[in-house]
Amino acid sequence: MKSLQKASKFLSDYTSVVVILIAVVTFFIPGMMGWVNYQLFTDPVANKFTSQSIIIGVIMFSMGLTLTTKDFQILAQRPFDICIGAVAQYFIMPFLAFTLSKVLRLPDGIALGLILVGCCPGGVSSNIMSYLCGGDVAFSVGMTTVSTILSPVMTPLMVSLLARGTKITIHGLPMLVSILETVIVPVAFGFVLNFLLGKKKAFQEAQKVMPGIAVLGLACVVGGVISSQGSRFFQSGLVIFVAVLLHNGLGYLLGYGAGKLTGMNKAKKRTISIEVGMQNAGLATNLATTTAQFANTPESAVICAVSCVWHSISGTLLAGMFAMRDKMQENKAARKNLVEE
Repeated sequence: MKSLQKASKFLSDYTSVVVILIAVVTFFIPGMMGWVNYQLFTDPVANKFTSQSIIIGVIMFSMGLTLTTKDFQILAQRPFDICIGAVAQYFIMPFLAFTLSKVLRLPDGIALGLILVGCCPGGVSSNIMSYLCGGDVAFSVGMTTVSTILSPVMTPLMVSLLARGTKITIHGLPMLVSILETVIVPVAFGFVLNFLLGKKKAFQEAQKVMPGIAVLGLACVVGGVISSQGSRFFQSGLVIFVAVLLHNGLGYLLGYGAGKLTGMNKAKKRTISIEVGMQNAGLATNLATTTAQFANTPESAVICAVSCVWHSISGTLLAGMFAMRDKMQENKAARKNLVEE
């Protein structure tokens, strides 16, 4: 168990490296991750249910295992912060995606994929990034929890609303069913298990392994999409990469601005920046590849996959930048104290 825990910590510390490695290898050897796209059965409402859907469920289950009643108490004790976070999450990224799709004149399929990413809840790695950069972890967990709970309604609603700007018609029900199956049910199951068994030592030891499993799951989701869509990555030119970089980067910036505008402290501003900028692009990828409405727009899955990879990389870089800034300030203060002495 100790070895598994060490491996889990290593994977958590080097999330972006693991994701990039799997992505690069899969790009050159697509068959390696082909199993991720295996169709298990067909849902009468949400259509395809693949191995990828199971992987997303495992990732969300691992998040549910970290939730306690105390986390939900935090939501009750800090309604203003959480409200600001939820509004920022479902206002900034969806409308930013819509605006970029118009400014960059993205083709409908690519625009739809970017909008889908923007309308998804916070990323599953955002809590780790908030911890690494000295953010407010409790606030991060609260934001991720609320945005995930709201996602069955907000994601289909916002995509349906903003997709009207394209020639593609989107219906919310299939996405709602898919999110319930792959997000809400696993999170709830994980929370219930933690509530019932959380005080048992064996269970606590097992919990420490879950972050690593979540990282491997994220890498598999990315690998699965590259396996099926990797050959299309460069067919649309640099526009996909420009759109993803702008969407993600401006998300961080506007999220930080929202925190500053509402008078949040440094830790909270960092947290809301990461929570807003890092989307659950893995969920977006799953929706784009398993919901029938996206079947005629495979490029939607491509931009979701690119977002999935880049958000993991940029989140790690941003957290490292914040941490480095703190270190520099600490060293500067230490040198100043030595001079004064």
